[in-house]
Amino acid sequence: MFERVGILGHPLRPATGEVCSAVASSLTARGVAAWCSPAWDAESIHRLVAESDLVIAIGGDGSMLRAARVCSEHNVPVFGINAGYLGFLTEASLADWDNLLSDLLSGQYWIEERMMIRAEAWHADALIASGDALNDVVIGRGAVAKSVLLDAFIDGDWTTQYNADGLIIATPTGSTAYALAVGGPILPPTLKNILVVPVAPHLTLDRPIVLAEGATIEVIIAERTATDVTLTLDGESLCSLVPSDSIIVYASEHVSRFVRLRERNYFYRSLLDRMEPRLSPRREGAPQPRRPDLEKKA
Repeated sequence: MFERVGILGHPLRPATGEVCSAVASSLTARGVAAWCSPAWDAESIHRLVAESDLVIAIGGDGSMLRAARVCSEHNVPVFGINAGYLGFLTEASLADWDNLLSDLLSGQYWIEERMMIRAEAWHADALIASGDALNDVVIGRGAVAKSVLLDAFIDGDWTTQYNADGLIIATPTGSTAYALAVGGPILPPTLKNILVVPVAPHLTLDRPIVLAEGATIEVIIAERTATDVTLTLDGESLCSLVPSDSIIVYASEHVSRFVRLRERNYFYRSLLDRMEPRLSPRREGAPQPRRPDLEKKA
């Protein structure tokens, strides 16, 4: 039973503040203590989350990623209400969240756990930055359109040197995000493998690699790299890098926990519903070709 629930809005979408208040009022009416934060303040959010049984995130997948990273440190599950675009990680829509709260509070849910990865950035023998990611760790070039040279080591053994715009190191969750956009495979979220995908590789290995469970990858910025290099976690900048800096990525001790109301085999149908058009573009009211006469000639 959830006795204390937090609701997190989207700091750049003021409209989610109204939804936050509505969800908090609905929970209070059901006898559940609730706190609401339409904006993000890292220090206070961590304190509030640590005292909660559940966090409801309102927004799109970015909000879910942000909430998951905070909640994973306190082993608190996340329930998502989609107020964004795809909402692949969310569970409810703005139209049905109130009805679904009844199912949630009556215990008709299950908890899905997804692996996270830990990234450490090193300069010589000094750790300069670190953090967890649910989607991916990306080592990429800065504003200058020059490729970066990256030496990759898997479990301590040299693997290859990438000459590319960047390198994506993703979780199974992240396999359907940036990694998918550049040709990576789709991994179901139940796996605990790390995926490595180069971005626009030139005359180097251009195939994704799925690492064995428990493997560690280290990437060293090659000396001949002549452009700025940045390290991002789930799309947020962590630090800048220079030649000889290294990034070590491995499975995090934390996992993200999501509250699910759908069936346990929801993943593939949910993914394909977003990738494939489910209705004919010729349906009534849909945009039609500008030059139907060309189709008749064909």
